[in-house]
Amino acid sequence: MNLFLKRLVILLTILAVGIFIYSYLNGGIFKKPLSPKDTVEFKLNDLELEVFYNRPSKRNRDIFGGLVAYNQVWRTGANEATTFETNQALKIGNDYLPAGKYTLWTIPGENTWEVIFNGKQYPWGVNDAMQPMREPDYDVLSITVPVQKLDTPVEEFTIAFDNSTDNLSLTMAWDTTKIVVPLK
Repeated sequence: MNLFLKRLVILLTILAVGIFIYSYLNGGIFKKPLSPKDTVEFKLNDLELEVFYNRPSKRNRDIFGGLVAYNQVWRTGANEATTFETNQALKIGNDYLPAGKYTLWTIPGENTWEVIFNGKQYPWGVNDAMQPMREPDYDVLSITVPVQKLDTPVEEFTIAFDNSTDNLSLTMAWDTTKIVVPLK
């Protein structure tokens, strides 16, 4: 066997061992993550909206009032901080949200949620103690919206844009809870 083939075999062996070790330490390279990343986009005429978030699953857990505490700030998803981006100013409730990129925070309650658009970007959303990193001084806009109860549970936390009735809204649903944030 010539020198080139020997080096190639050694390199491929080292690569295979590296992939095996990585896979073992991370629970498998082909395993679906527990909270996969997702991006939701909405485009209409010149308006472009985008939400980036991670989608945790219910997995037979009590969600609101359990995993996600009532009346406490939630990073609105898992893993990284959820972001909301708009290329135009939007009217949300009685206030205007300027064009830009925001982190999206919520304070879930049993009957209402406060939805907060924060002007600071946070890489993770929570600190080492799993406490939200949101700094209220950077809050640009907040709105309180009512909770809607769903008959059928939603397994994965879902954020979507709804324009089905020509009334644009940002919706969030998980377990048997849904909220609707009107956008204009």
